[in-house]
Amino acid sequence: MEQRTAAVVVTYNRRDLLEQCLQALLGQTAPCTVLLVDNASTDGTGEWARALAETEPRVLYRNTGANLGGAGGFSFGMRWALEDGYDYIWLMDDDTLPHRDALQRLLEADAALNGAYGWLSSVALWTDGSECKMNRQKVRKDFYEYSPLLGQGILRAEQATFVSLLLRREVAARAGLPIKEFFIWGDDIEYTRRISVRQGLPCFVAGQSRVTHAMAQNTGSSISVDEPGRIARYNYAFRNENYLYRKEGPKGFCYYVAKCGLNFLRVWGKAKDHRLQRSWVIIKNLFGGLFFNPKVEFVQPGPEKK
Repeated sequence: MEQRTAAVVVTYNRRDLLEQCLQALLGQTAPCTVLLVDNASTDGTGEWARALAETEPRVLYRNTGANLGGAGGFSFGMRWALEDGYDYIWLMDDDTLPHRDALQRLLEADAALNGAYGWLSSVALWTDGSECKMNRQKVRKDFYEYSPLLGQGILRAEQATFVSLLLRREVAARAGLPIKEFFIWGDDIEYTRRISVRQGLPCFVAGQSRVTHAMAQNTGSSISVDEPGRIARYNYAFRNENYLYRKEGPKGFCYYVAKCGLNFLRVWGKAKDHRLQRSWVIIKNLFGGLFFNPKVEFVQPGPEKK
């Protein structure tokens, strides 16, 4: 029976980038079906996507009816893929441009590992070909236990983003869905660590699988130097990480507290403005985030289809 792959793409008001993403997906050397999740875009994405889906059977479209954020969109899309019985689920944002053989290389890594892994992550490059700083995976220190795989570009890791992440259906069903209440920021980190750390499954970077992440700027995120208009968004980051690291026990929560302390010091050492507002975001979520306890949802996979 042929294995079926669903590329889950979450989009919101970025039609130009979305068109490039879908073009790249439809041109893959390994076939996939695109499950396009639209967070109620208002830029004409819905009309364009519906028209495309009518003429291109490999593209399926659903509108969530509201902006659920990246976390809600990926939860929606993974549920869809599981209920429709896909064998592999390939997650990505709408500004991800997979190289022509990106999926093929992921599936080759899947074969090399005999399916014995939690997730596979592609290498993300920026538009100039350099490393995309937002998507650097966290590599495991015990990667040498899998050293024979290094020649195939396969490296053990414990943390990755949803910019080209591949999972088998049985892993996704056992792990549950991304937490929709996260809305934005940290949903992919929590999810990948849920599988690699809390469930203890070996996970890997498939180094020969490449994508371009077409971000406007190749910069990381830091509350100490980000522009004032974006400070409020960090409430999601610090709240969500509170939940994430609490779930990893005392050691994980101590790491989170230390990280908050370091960010607090950076605010007062580097921020040129709004120091009180930036500091309050950290302090408020260090304590208030203790009461943020969303539940993981699980989905029974639908029957496999030919």
